[in-house]
Amino acid sequence: MPAQFARAHRQDALDRLADRRLLRELAYVDGHWTAAETGQTFEVRNPSNGETFAWVASLDAVQTSQAIDAAARALPAWRLLLPQQRSAILRKWFELIIAAKEDLALIMTLEQGKPLAESLGEIDYAASFIEWYAEEAKRLNAESVTSHLPNAEMIVRREALGVVGVVTPWNFPSAMLTRKAAAALAAGCTIVVHPSSETPLSALALAELGERAGLPAGVFNIVTGNAATIVGRLCEDARVRALSFTGSTEIGRLIAAQCAPTMKRLVMELGGHAPLIVFDDADLDRAVKIAIDGKFATSGQDCLAANRIYVQRSIYDAFCAKFAERIATLKVGDGLTDGVDIGPLMHERAIAKVEEQVADAIKRGARCLTGGKRLEAGALFYQPTLLADLTDNALIMREETFGPVAAVTPFDTEDEVIARANDTEYGLVAYVVTENSARQLRLGRALEYGMVAINRVKITGAPIPFGGVKQSGLGREGSRHGLEAFTELKYLCLDAA
Repeated sequence: MPAQFARAHRQDALDRLADRRLLRELAYVDGHWTAAETGQTFEVRNPSNGETFAWVASLDAVQTSQAIDAAARALPAWRLLLPQQRSAILRKWFELIIAAKEDLALIMTLEQGKPLAESLGEIDYAASFIEWYAEEAKRLNAESVTSHLPNAEMIVRREALGVVGVVTPWNFPSAMLTRKAAAALAAGCTIVVHPSSETPLSALALAELGERAGLPAGVFNIVTGNAATIVGRLCEDARVRALSFTGSTEIGRLIAAQCAPTMKRLVMELGGHAPLIVFDDADLDRAVKIAIDGKFATSGQDCLAANRIYVQRSIYDAFCAKFAERIATLKVGDGLTDGVDIGPLMHERAIAKVEEQVADAIKRGARCLTGGKRLEAGALFYQPTLLADLTDNALIMREETFGPVAAVTPFDTEDEVIARANDTEYGLVAYVVTENSARQLRLGRALEYGMVAINRVKITGAPIPFGGVKQSGLGREGSRHGLEAFTELKYLCLDAA
């Protein structure tokens, strides 16, 4: 794209913002929009065309400590508010997000690249966590314990844990923030957030709306800049009592090690390598739609993406033919263009990983039924791709893909496919397509995953406990269980003699 056209494209997009104050380029600390003391900034690029979209303040370790200071100062007053008062602020925040969702979705598409329809869906999803926890804030009830001691009354209550560090990824820059922040705030904690430096603008826009909703200074802080510097400081500061992270398993392990000396509570949603298992009693058209939705949402850049698709041999060829035909119709392009299904990948590293996995699969005998190359639309666009006849030792069958490449392989028996699906260090989500109700229950028990979806893809939402097993994470987010990580049980024993 010529530079002159790209600049005009960027300006046209910015002109669509109804509220330009939502486009913030400064960090948000202690109720103030804050520049880096060093004056440093970093670029945020639109992955569709590579053009710089914003210059955001790059704070250092000292300013990260200042944000922790602010959160620690704000903590006593915030956790002493009546739950109904915290609930009212969260409810107002939710309402402001819904009212601004067109602008928030536009900002997200510009910095992340996903199709605008997906961004609009994410804003609704993000807002739902705030609405949910606005209500849950009022339900952190104490419980009475039947005493085992004479003349004693026993009470167990949940209290706010303290300052919480939040580290969010670039693939869902709004929803991953609100799923964590809303629970922590509802519990009475204050937070310091580090958003991905590739997509910080969505977090900063949410901070602007949070301020308007009445979040007091210091309760909700956004620290932008270098991840190693900022997250390292969050890990080592003993006042940060919990750290909630979404990202790769590799980085999660490093964060866990850095948090060990201060014995932090950890909530981690890490890598996934989801199997999608299609049995021969499945409706073929329905199975293909599930595979499309499970693999290609967010251009495949999703920890829930169906990375390994196992199809029973008797319907394997027919499934592959229909799947390839449907994949070939997916429209790739700028997320602001109407009708686009697949946007760009986030960065060159993602493209390189996809290319490596495709080349490795073909080297090992896989067939490329459609796609398999970069597109001329831009440096970060890759064709929606279908690889068939994958061997279990192929890279794509062992590693997360994070791209629009589907890998399909046949299986023969139920026991065989369960063993193959479980043969991974990951355990976030698994998908099963079968009309056999007994098999549905058997697979639900046998698959070693935190979540199992039967005959559908969309299973997440505020009321459910989201999370994985094995190397896919610690703890749960969403639902009433999402509050647990941000509260501490306190037992009171009163002499009633």
